[in-house]
Amino acid sequence: MDRPRDGPLALLLLLLGHVITALEVPLDPKLLEGLPQPPTITHQSPKEYIVDPRENIVIHCEAKGKPHPGFSWTRNGTHFDIDKDPKVTMKPQSGTLVIDISGGEKADAYEGVYQCTAHNELGTAVSNNIVIRQSRSPLWSKEKFSPIVAQEGQSLILHCRPPAGLPPPIVFWMDNNFQRLPQSRRVSQGLNGDLYFSNVLMEDSRNNYICYARFPHTQTIQQKQPITVHVIDNKPVDERPPSFMVPSGSLSSTMVLRGEVLEMECIADGLPTPVVSWTKLSGEIPGHRASFQNFNKTLRITEVSEADAGEYRCTARNRHGSVHHTIRVSVKAAPYWISAPRNLVLAPLETGVITCRARGHPKPSIRWSMNGLPIEDAPKDPSRKVEDDTIIFSEVQTGSSAVYQCNASNEYGYLLANAFVNVLAEPPRVLTPPNKVYQVIMNKPALLECLSFGSPVPAVTWFKDSRSSMLDGDPYEIHKNGTLQIHVSQAVNSGKYTCVARNNLGISENHVYLEVKEPTRILRPPDYRVVHRNRDVLFECKVKHDPSLVPSSTWLKDGGELPDDERFRVDSDSLTIKDVTESDAGTYTCVVNTSLDQDSASARLTVVGQPDAPTDLELTDPGARSVQLTWTPGDEHNSAIKKFLIQYEDALHQSGVWHNLTEVPGTKTTAHLKLSPYVHYSFRVLALNDVGYSRPSMPSRQYMTNPAAPDENPSEVKGQGTEHNNLVITWKPLTGLQANGPGLLYKVMWRQQDVEEEWTSVSVANVSKFVVSGTPTFVPYEVKVQAQNDYGHGPKPAAVIGYSGEDFPSAAPDLVQVVVVNSSLAEVYWEDVPLRSVRGRLQGYKVHYRRERSLHRHNSHHGEQRTESFGPNRTSGKIPNLHPFSVYSLHVTAFNARGEGPASTTQRFETPEGVPSVPSFFRVSASDLDSLTLEWGPPHERNGRLTGYTLRYQTVNSSHDLGLLEELDLPSNHSSVTLHNLHHSTRYKFYFSARTQRGSGPAVTEEAVTILDRAVVSPQVDIATQGWFIGLMSAIALLILILLIVCFIKRNKGGKYPVKEKEDAHGDPEIQPMKEDDITFGEYSDEDHKPLQGSRTLSSGTIKRDGSDDSLVDSGDTQFNEDGSFIGQYSGRSERDAAHESSEPPSPINAMNSFV
Repeated sequence: MDRPRDGPLALLLLLLGHVITALEVPLDPKLLEGLPQPPTITHQSPKEYIVDPRENIVIHCEAKGKPHPGFSWTRNGTHFDIDKDPKVTMKPQSGTLVIDISGGEKADAYEGVYQCTAHNELGTAVSNNIVIRQSRSPLWSKEKFSPIVAQEGQSLILHCRPPAGLPPPIVFWMDNNFQRLPQSRRVSQGLNGDLYFSNVLMEDSRNNYICYARFPHTQTIQQKQPITVHVIDNKPVDERPPSFMVPSGSLSSTMVLRGEVLEMECIADGLPTPVVSWTKLSGEIPGHRASFQNFNKTLRITEVSEADAGEYRCTARNRHGSVHHTIRVSVKAAPYWISAPRNLVLAPLETGVITCRARGHPKPSIRWSMNGLPIEDAPKDPSRKVEDDTIIFSEVQTGSSAVYQCNASNEYGYLLANAFVNVLAEPPRVLTPPNKVYQVIMNKPALLECLSFGSPVPAVTWFKDSRSSMLDGDPYEIHKNGTLQIHVSQAVNSGKYTCVARNNLGISENHVYLEVKEPTRILRPPDYRVVHRNRDVLFECKVKHDPSLVPSSTWLKDGGELPDDERFRVDSDSLTIKDVTESDAGTYTCVVNTSLDQDSASARLTVVGQPDAPTDLELTDPGARSVQLTWTPGDEHNSAIKKFLIQYEDALHQSGVWHNLTEVPGTKTTAHLKLSPYVHYSFRVLALNDVGYSRPSMPSRQYMTNPAAPDENPSEVKGQGTEHNNLVITWKPLTGLQANGPGLLYKVMWRQQDVEEEWTSVSVANVSKFVVSGTPTFVPYEVKVQAQNDYGHGPKPAAVIGYSGEDFPSAAPDLVQVVVVNSSLAEVYWEDVPLRSVRGRLQGYKVHYRRERSLHRHNSHHGEQRTESFGPNRTSGKIPNLHPFSVYSLHVTAFNARGEGPASTTQRFETPEGVPSVPSFFRVSASDLDSLTLEWGPPHERNGRLTGYTLRYQTVNSSHDLGLLEELDLPSNHSSVTLHNLHHSTRYKFYFSARTQRGSGPAVTEEAVTILDRAVVSPQVDIATQGWFIGLMSAIALLILILLIVCFIKRNKGGKYPVKEKEDAHGDPEIQPMKEDDITFGEYSDEDHKPLQGSRTLSSGTIKRDGSDDSLVDSGDTQFNEDGSFIGQYSGRSERDAAHESSEPPSPINAMNSFV
């Protein structure tokens, strides 16, 4: 994608212009009030000035200077006194003349050569010689033309000869209905306005050939009298080789001035009409400036230069020959500037030069004037020296100011230029506004202006920030006009800059500021998108820019504005187009602008869609079984067609149903179609591209093929019995398209292989099977099916082998034996059944087995019958997934496609013991400080006689590390156990499994935690520091104080306090017994010490281990500490202990602690 970037190039060119522009005295009155300057002509009328006689004549002459100049005019070389002519006025503060001819005065009275003079006390400037001429549009002379009679095939010229006007008129030919006459290689208009016929035809006869002349200044059109042309054909038309009607001869020459337009023409007659071509004999025709016009008869070259001189050849040719003409072109030149004189500002005693250099052909001569007078007639000045095209000034003096004129002329024109010498003594002045802020993009050039004026010309220096050193050299460049340039700006270049202008008369300085900004860049440009019609598309345009700059984004489509359509949604960094259409395809450009720079990125949108349906279906080259189909593809919609699908409809057999016939590549538009007989075809075509299929084309005309005998027989012919005495013959019937004609039948034929020689046959219709009854059991038959219709039989069919039906096997496998491999696997052996007893195709053997019961007395399970199948070549098989310690029965049968034969003798066998399944349950039923009680249930599948249980356990710390594994064997008749001498507040992990003689079964796991020590069950809290307790005590104290005040008041009143009554009512607390219910103990709460997930709720019951008095397992209510000392039940206290504790007066602290 293209990403054009625009830098501040315009600013660079503008400021560098100060380097090459002549130093002029600025005339800003606010800045340089009173600064003198000689006159300078700023605007004047062109040298050749054609005026409209219907309008006032305005001759421009504007000039500047200080003091403002006065103006005067000369006419035809003598002073023009405008005061004597009331029709002539001069605009105020201007030298522009206005000649009023509205009163009927003729403009030609004021024709002549005018020159304007602008003068003040410092000098005189003069304008060009302005030639005033009145535009003219003379009438056509009255003349009457006789009809022109021309022989068909001959050449003809109709002359126009318009009247000479000023400027010359524009000529064209029309009829009397103002319709332009048609032009061609045969008929065309020449540069002189004549109408040329290379050869005339009968159709050229007409009576209204009219030449018109349009005069541009007066916008008037005049016409010539109509010309009548009669073309006759009374002679045979003879063809002829070309000859030129214009120019004449074989060689001509022309001269053209440099910078003007060169036009050369060659018009030839001949029959047939000649063709004209151009070559340059001495070089190449300039392609970028040359054009061939008027049906190649005119060669036009613009902006002629000396390199265009030389010989040009035009050639006219037809089939009878050719003719050449050579035009020799010479290029002359009016004077043109090489170096025009420029104004010169000098300080006293300075030296300067005015140069006037011009070129032309012939070489121009240089003449100097001073203040409008020839320099040889001007006052002598020793500081001035004239040398051809140069005037040298040395050690000029005050008062030497003047305006000098340079005139460069030759025979084709002249150049006149004014240049003043202004002798000034002025101290420096910086003209750039102070404190100006320049902003520039990083890595772009920065140009800081320091426009100054002074005489002598001030020298400019630059400083940055502290002014510690002058800026000079890389990366800085100071131009002659004082501009400081930083070629590649960086962030470090930001800051304050000071420019100092100084000469011998003083010094001036100015401060400006430079800010270097980050460039604006499109980080995520839009991507090329291919979108289906009616879908949405999103173009991204994510931008990075300097934070201090405000970007604005604009989206363009194909270089212009986005369509005015609500489907186009422009967001801050994206463009979304909803429901795209084909008209939305194009190039989309994201343009991001700031005040300093811009960036842009483009991406193309291609809208694709399904192709349009093919059209113009045509059937050609008809044959008995073929036809040629051609069509015209529809619009591809920007996605190439990959293939065409041709479909057909059979109106005779399946009307309205379309079938695929064939496919052809997308580059083809014809297909040779192979057809079937007896079908009424209609065709249609679909086109496919990457988007999908087109709509079907309109159907072709119907094409009917004639009936014929079948070309093929039914397929998938099979013979297979369904009963022991039949043979079922089946086939896949033919379709209507395959039938090839009416009256379709199937001839079914069969015979027993190697037994019968003759075929038995039957013809059937509208079916796909036939049953042959009364066949022997399972014998081979040869089977054939042939198609036939009213027009003949199909090809000779091939025979296939089928078998009549099978019967159930008549014999059972013999010598069945069972070998038990292990507790879950047994192997069965048998002998093959005799082949004659199979009565069909043996497919294999089936072993039917069933679990009758378990050998365990507690389990009498009866299982479902299961079956294992084995191949026909097998005489043994394995029976997996048996239950250990069980009784099984089995028998074996042979089977074919009809079914199973009789069963063998039933065999019984026992499976040995296996390992048991997991215990039915396992849980922790009680927990204490150093003991845990475990309970379990026997496994559901014992798989033998249980010999016991295995319990393994180990500690688990807070980081889930496991301790030493302990193992305990338990009898099979136990269902619980209590483990003693465990660590308090410790997590244990248990692994529990059942055992038989074959080993341990899978284990079940459980985890539990012993309870905490009583010393840490009820943590003490310093209640005196609790906020709520302090508030309660304060309230009690305030209540007691109030009661004391009330009592004191009552005593002062003499009232009796009923102490005795209160003592009787409440008793003495020192001797009153304390109730047991009033005693509060700190009880343990297990809320904070619940078992972890997976453990069970604990109970306090234990089960005594049989036959082990010294076992850790005990059924009593007492326990021992690890040191062997006796302790009571954890959660109970003796009445004596309780009474002893209650005899102490309860303190508030202890009372509150009991609730914690």
